[in-house]
Amino acid sequence: FAGYISQVLKNYTDHACDGEYVSLRCPHRTTISIQSSFYGRIVPSHQLCPSRYPHSYATLIKEDVACSVGTSLQKMLDECQDRRSCQFLVNSRLFGTDPCPGTGKYLLVWYKCRPNEYKSKVACEDDKLRLSCKKSMVIAIYSAIFGRTQGGSLECPYQNPGMPMIECQSATALQLMIKRCHGKRSCSIYASTYEFGDPCYPGIQKHLNVIYTCDNTPLLLPVDETRPPALSSSSSSSSSMEPVGVSTEMALLSNILAAYAFITENPERAALYFVSGVCIGLVLTLLALVLRVSCRTD
Repeated sequence: FAGYISQVLKNYTDHACDGEYVSLRCPHRTTISIQSSFYGRIVPSHQLCPSRYPHSYATLIKEDVACSVGTSLQKMLDECQDRRSCQFLVNSRLFGTDPCPGTGKYLLVWYKCRPNEYKSKVACEDDKLRLSCKKSMVIAIYSAIFGRTQGGSLECPYQNPGMPMIECQSATALQLMIKRCHGKRSCSIYASTYEFGDPCYPGIQKHLNVIYTCDNTPLLLPVDETRPPALSSSSSSSSSMEPVGVSTEMALLSNILAAYAFITENPERAALYFVSGVCIGLVLTLLALVLRVSCRTD
């Protein structure tokens, strides 16, 4: 689960040179959310995506290092936004007009993996924010903002209409929310400067905005983001030769841990089940004794 959450929360960066394939992938039950994109060249070729052909020093001097395409973000949104994975060949024709012919370019993409289903909650400054999930589900924080956004918040309007629309955000809000609520069924925190610090000027009312999802698959394995999953004959044969006793013991251990977790979370219900089981056992024993005595008498 920690590996799955780390993949959902992290910011991914991928790049590909002209003539190479760029491949974006996200874990199960998440989709690609493009944050930013760049296509062109702003550094010399000896630092990133060197030319495939030998260049003289004079040619390198003439290389255009202030070259960019304004349509790269929209193209990435069209190709990859809200998809589980996407892959395409990078070249200048893909982005329209070539801004610097003769100069080798590259594509840089920044993206996140957004859960398919998520919730959003807002708490005004000094109010308590409560997050909760149903039984057998835990909280997975996707984003957290404490401060003031440019558009403001409908739930927490400005108390002083004369204050300018200033954007200010805490740099540690996401880390704090992960620490408080990560992997828990419920949690609560005050939207206060005592918890998050004060990222704004005095007099600016702040709010806490948290986007999260409830996940019930704590055993999801991390996904290799660098290559698509592949099954080889050696891996399949080794997995088929795994001892049966090991899997049986792991299943028994998982059942024991699940039973212990249920008892600790529901002591009254566990006691009721125990007493009911004892009573049923006594009734069955009494019936067996009555049948035995009656059979002997007959």
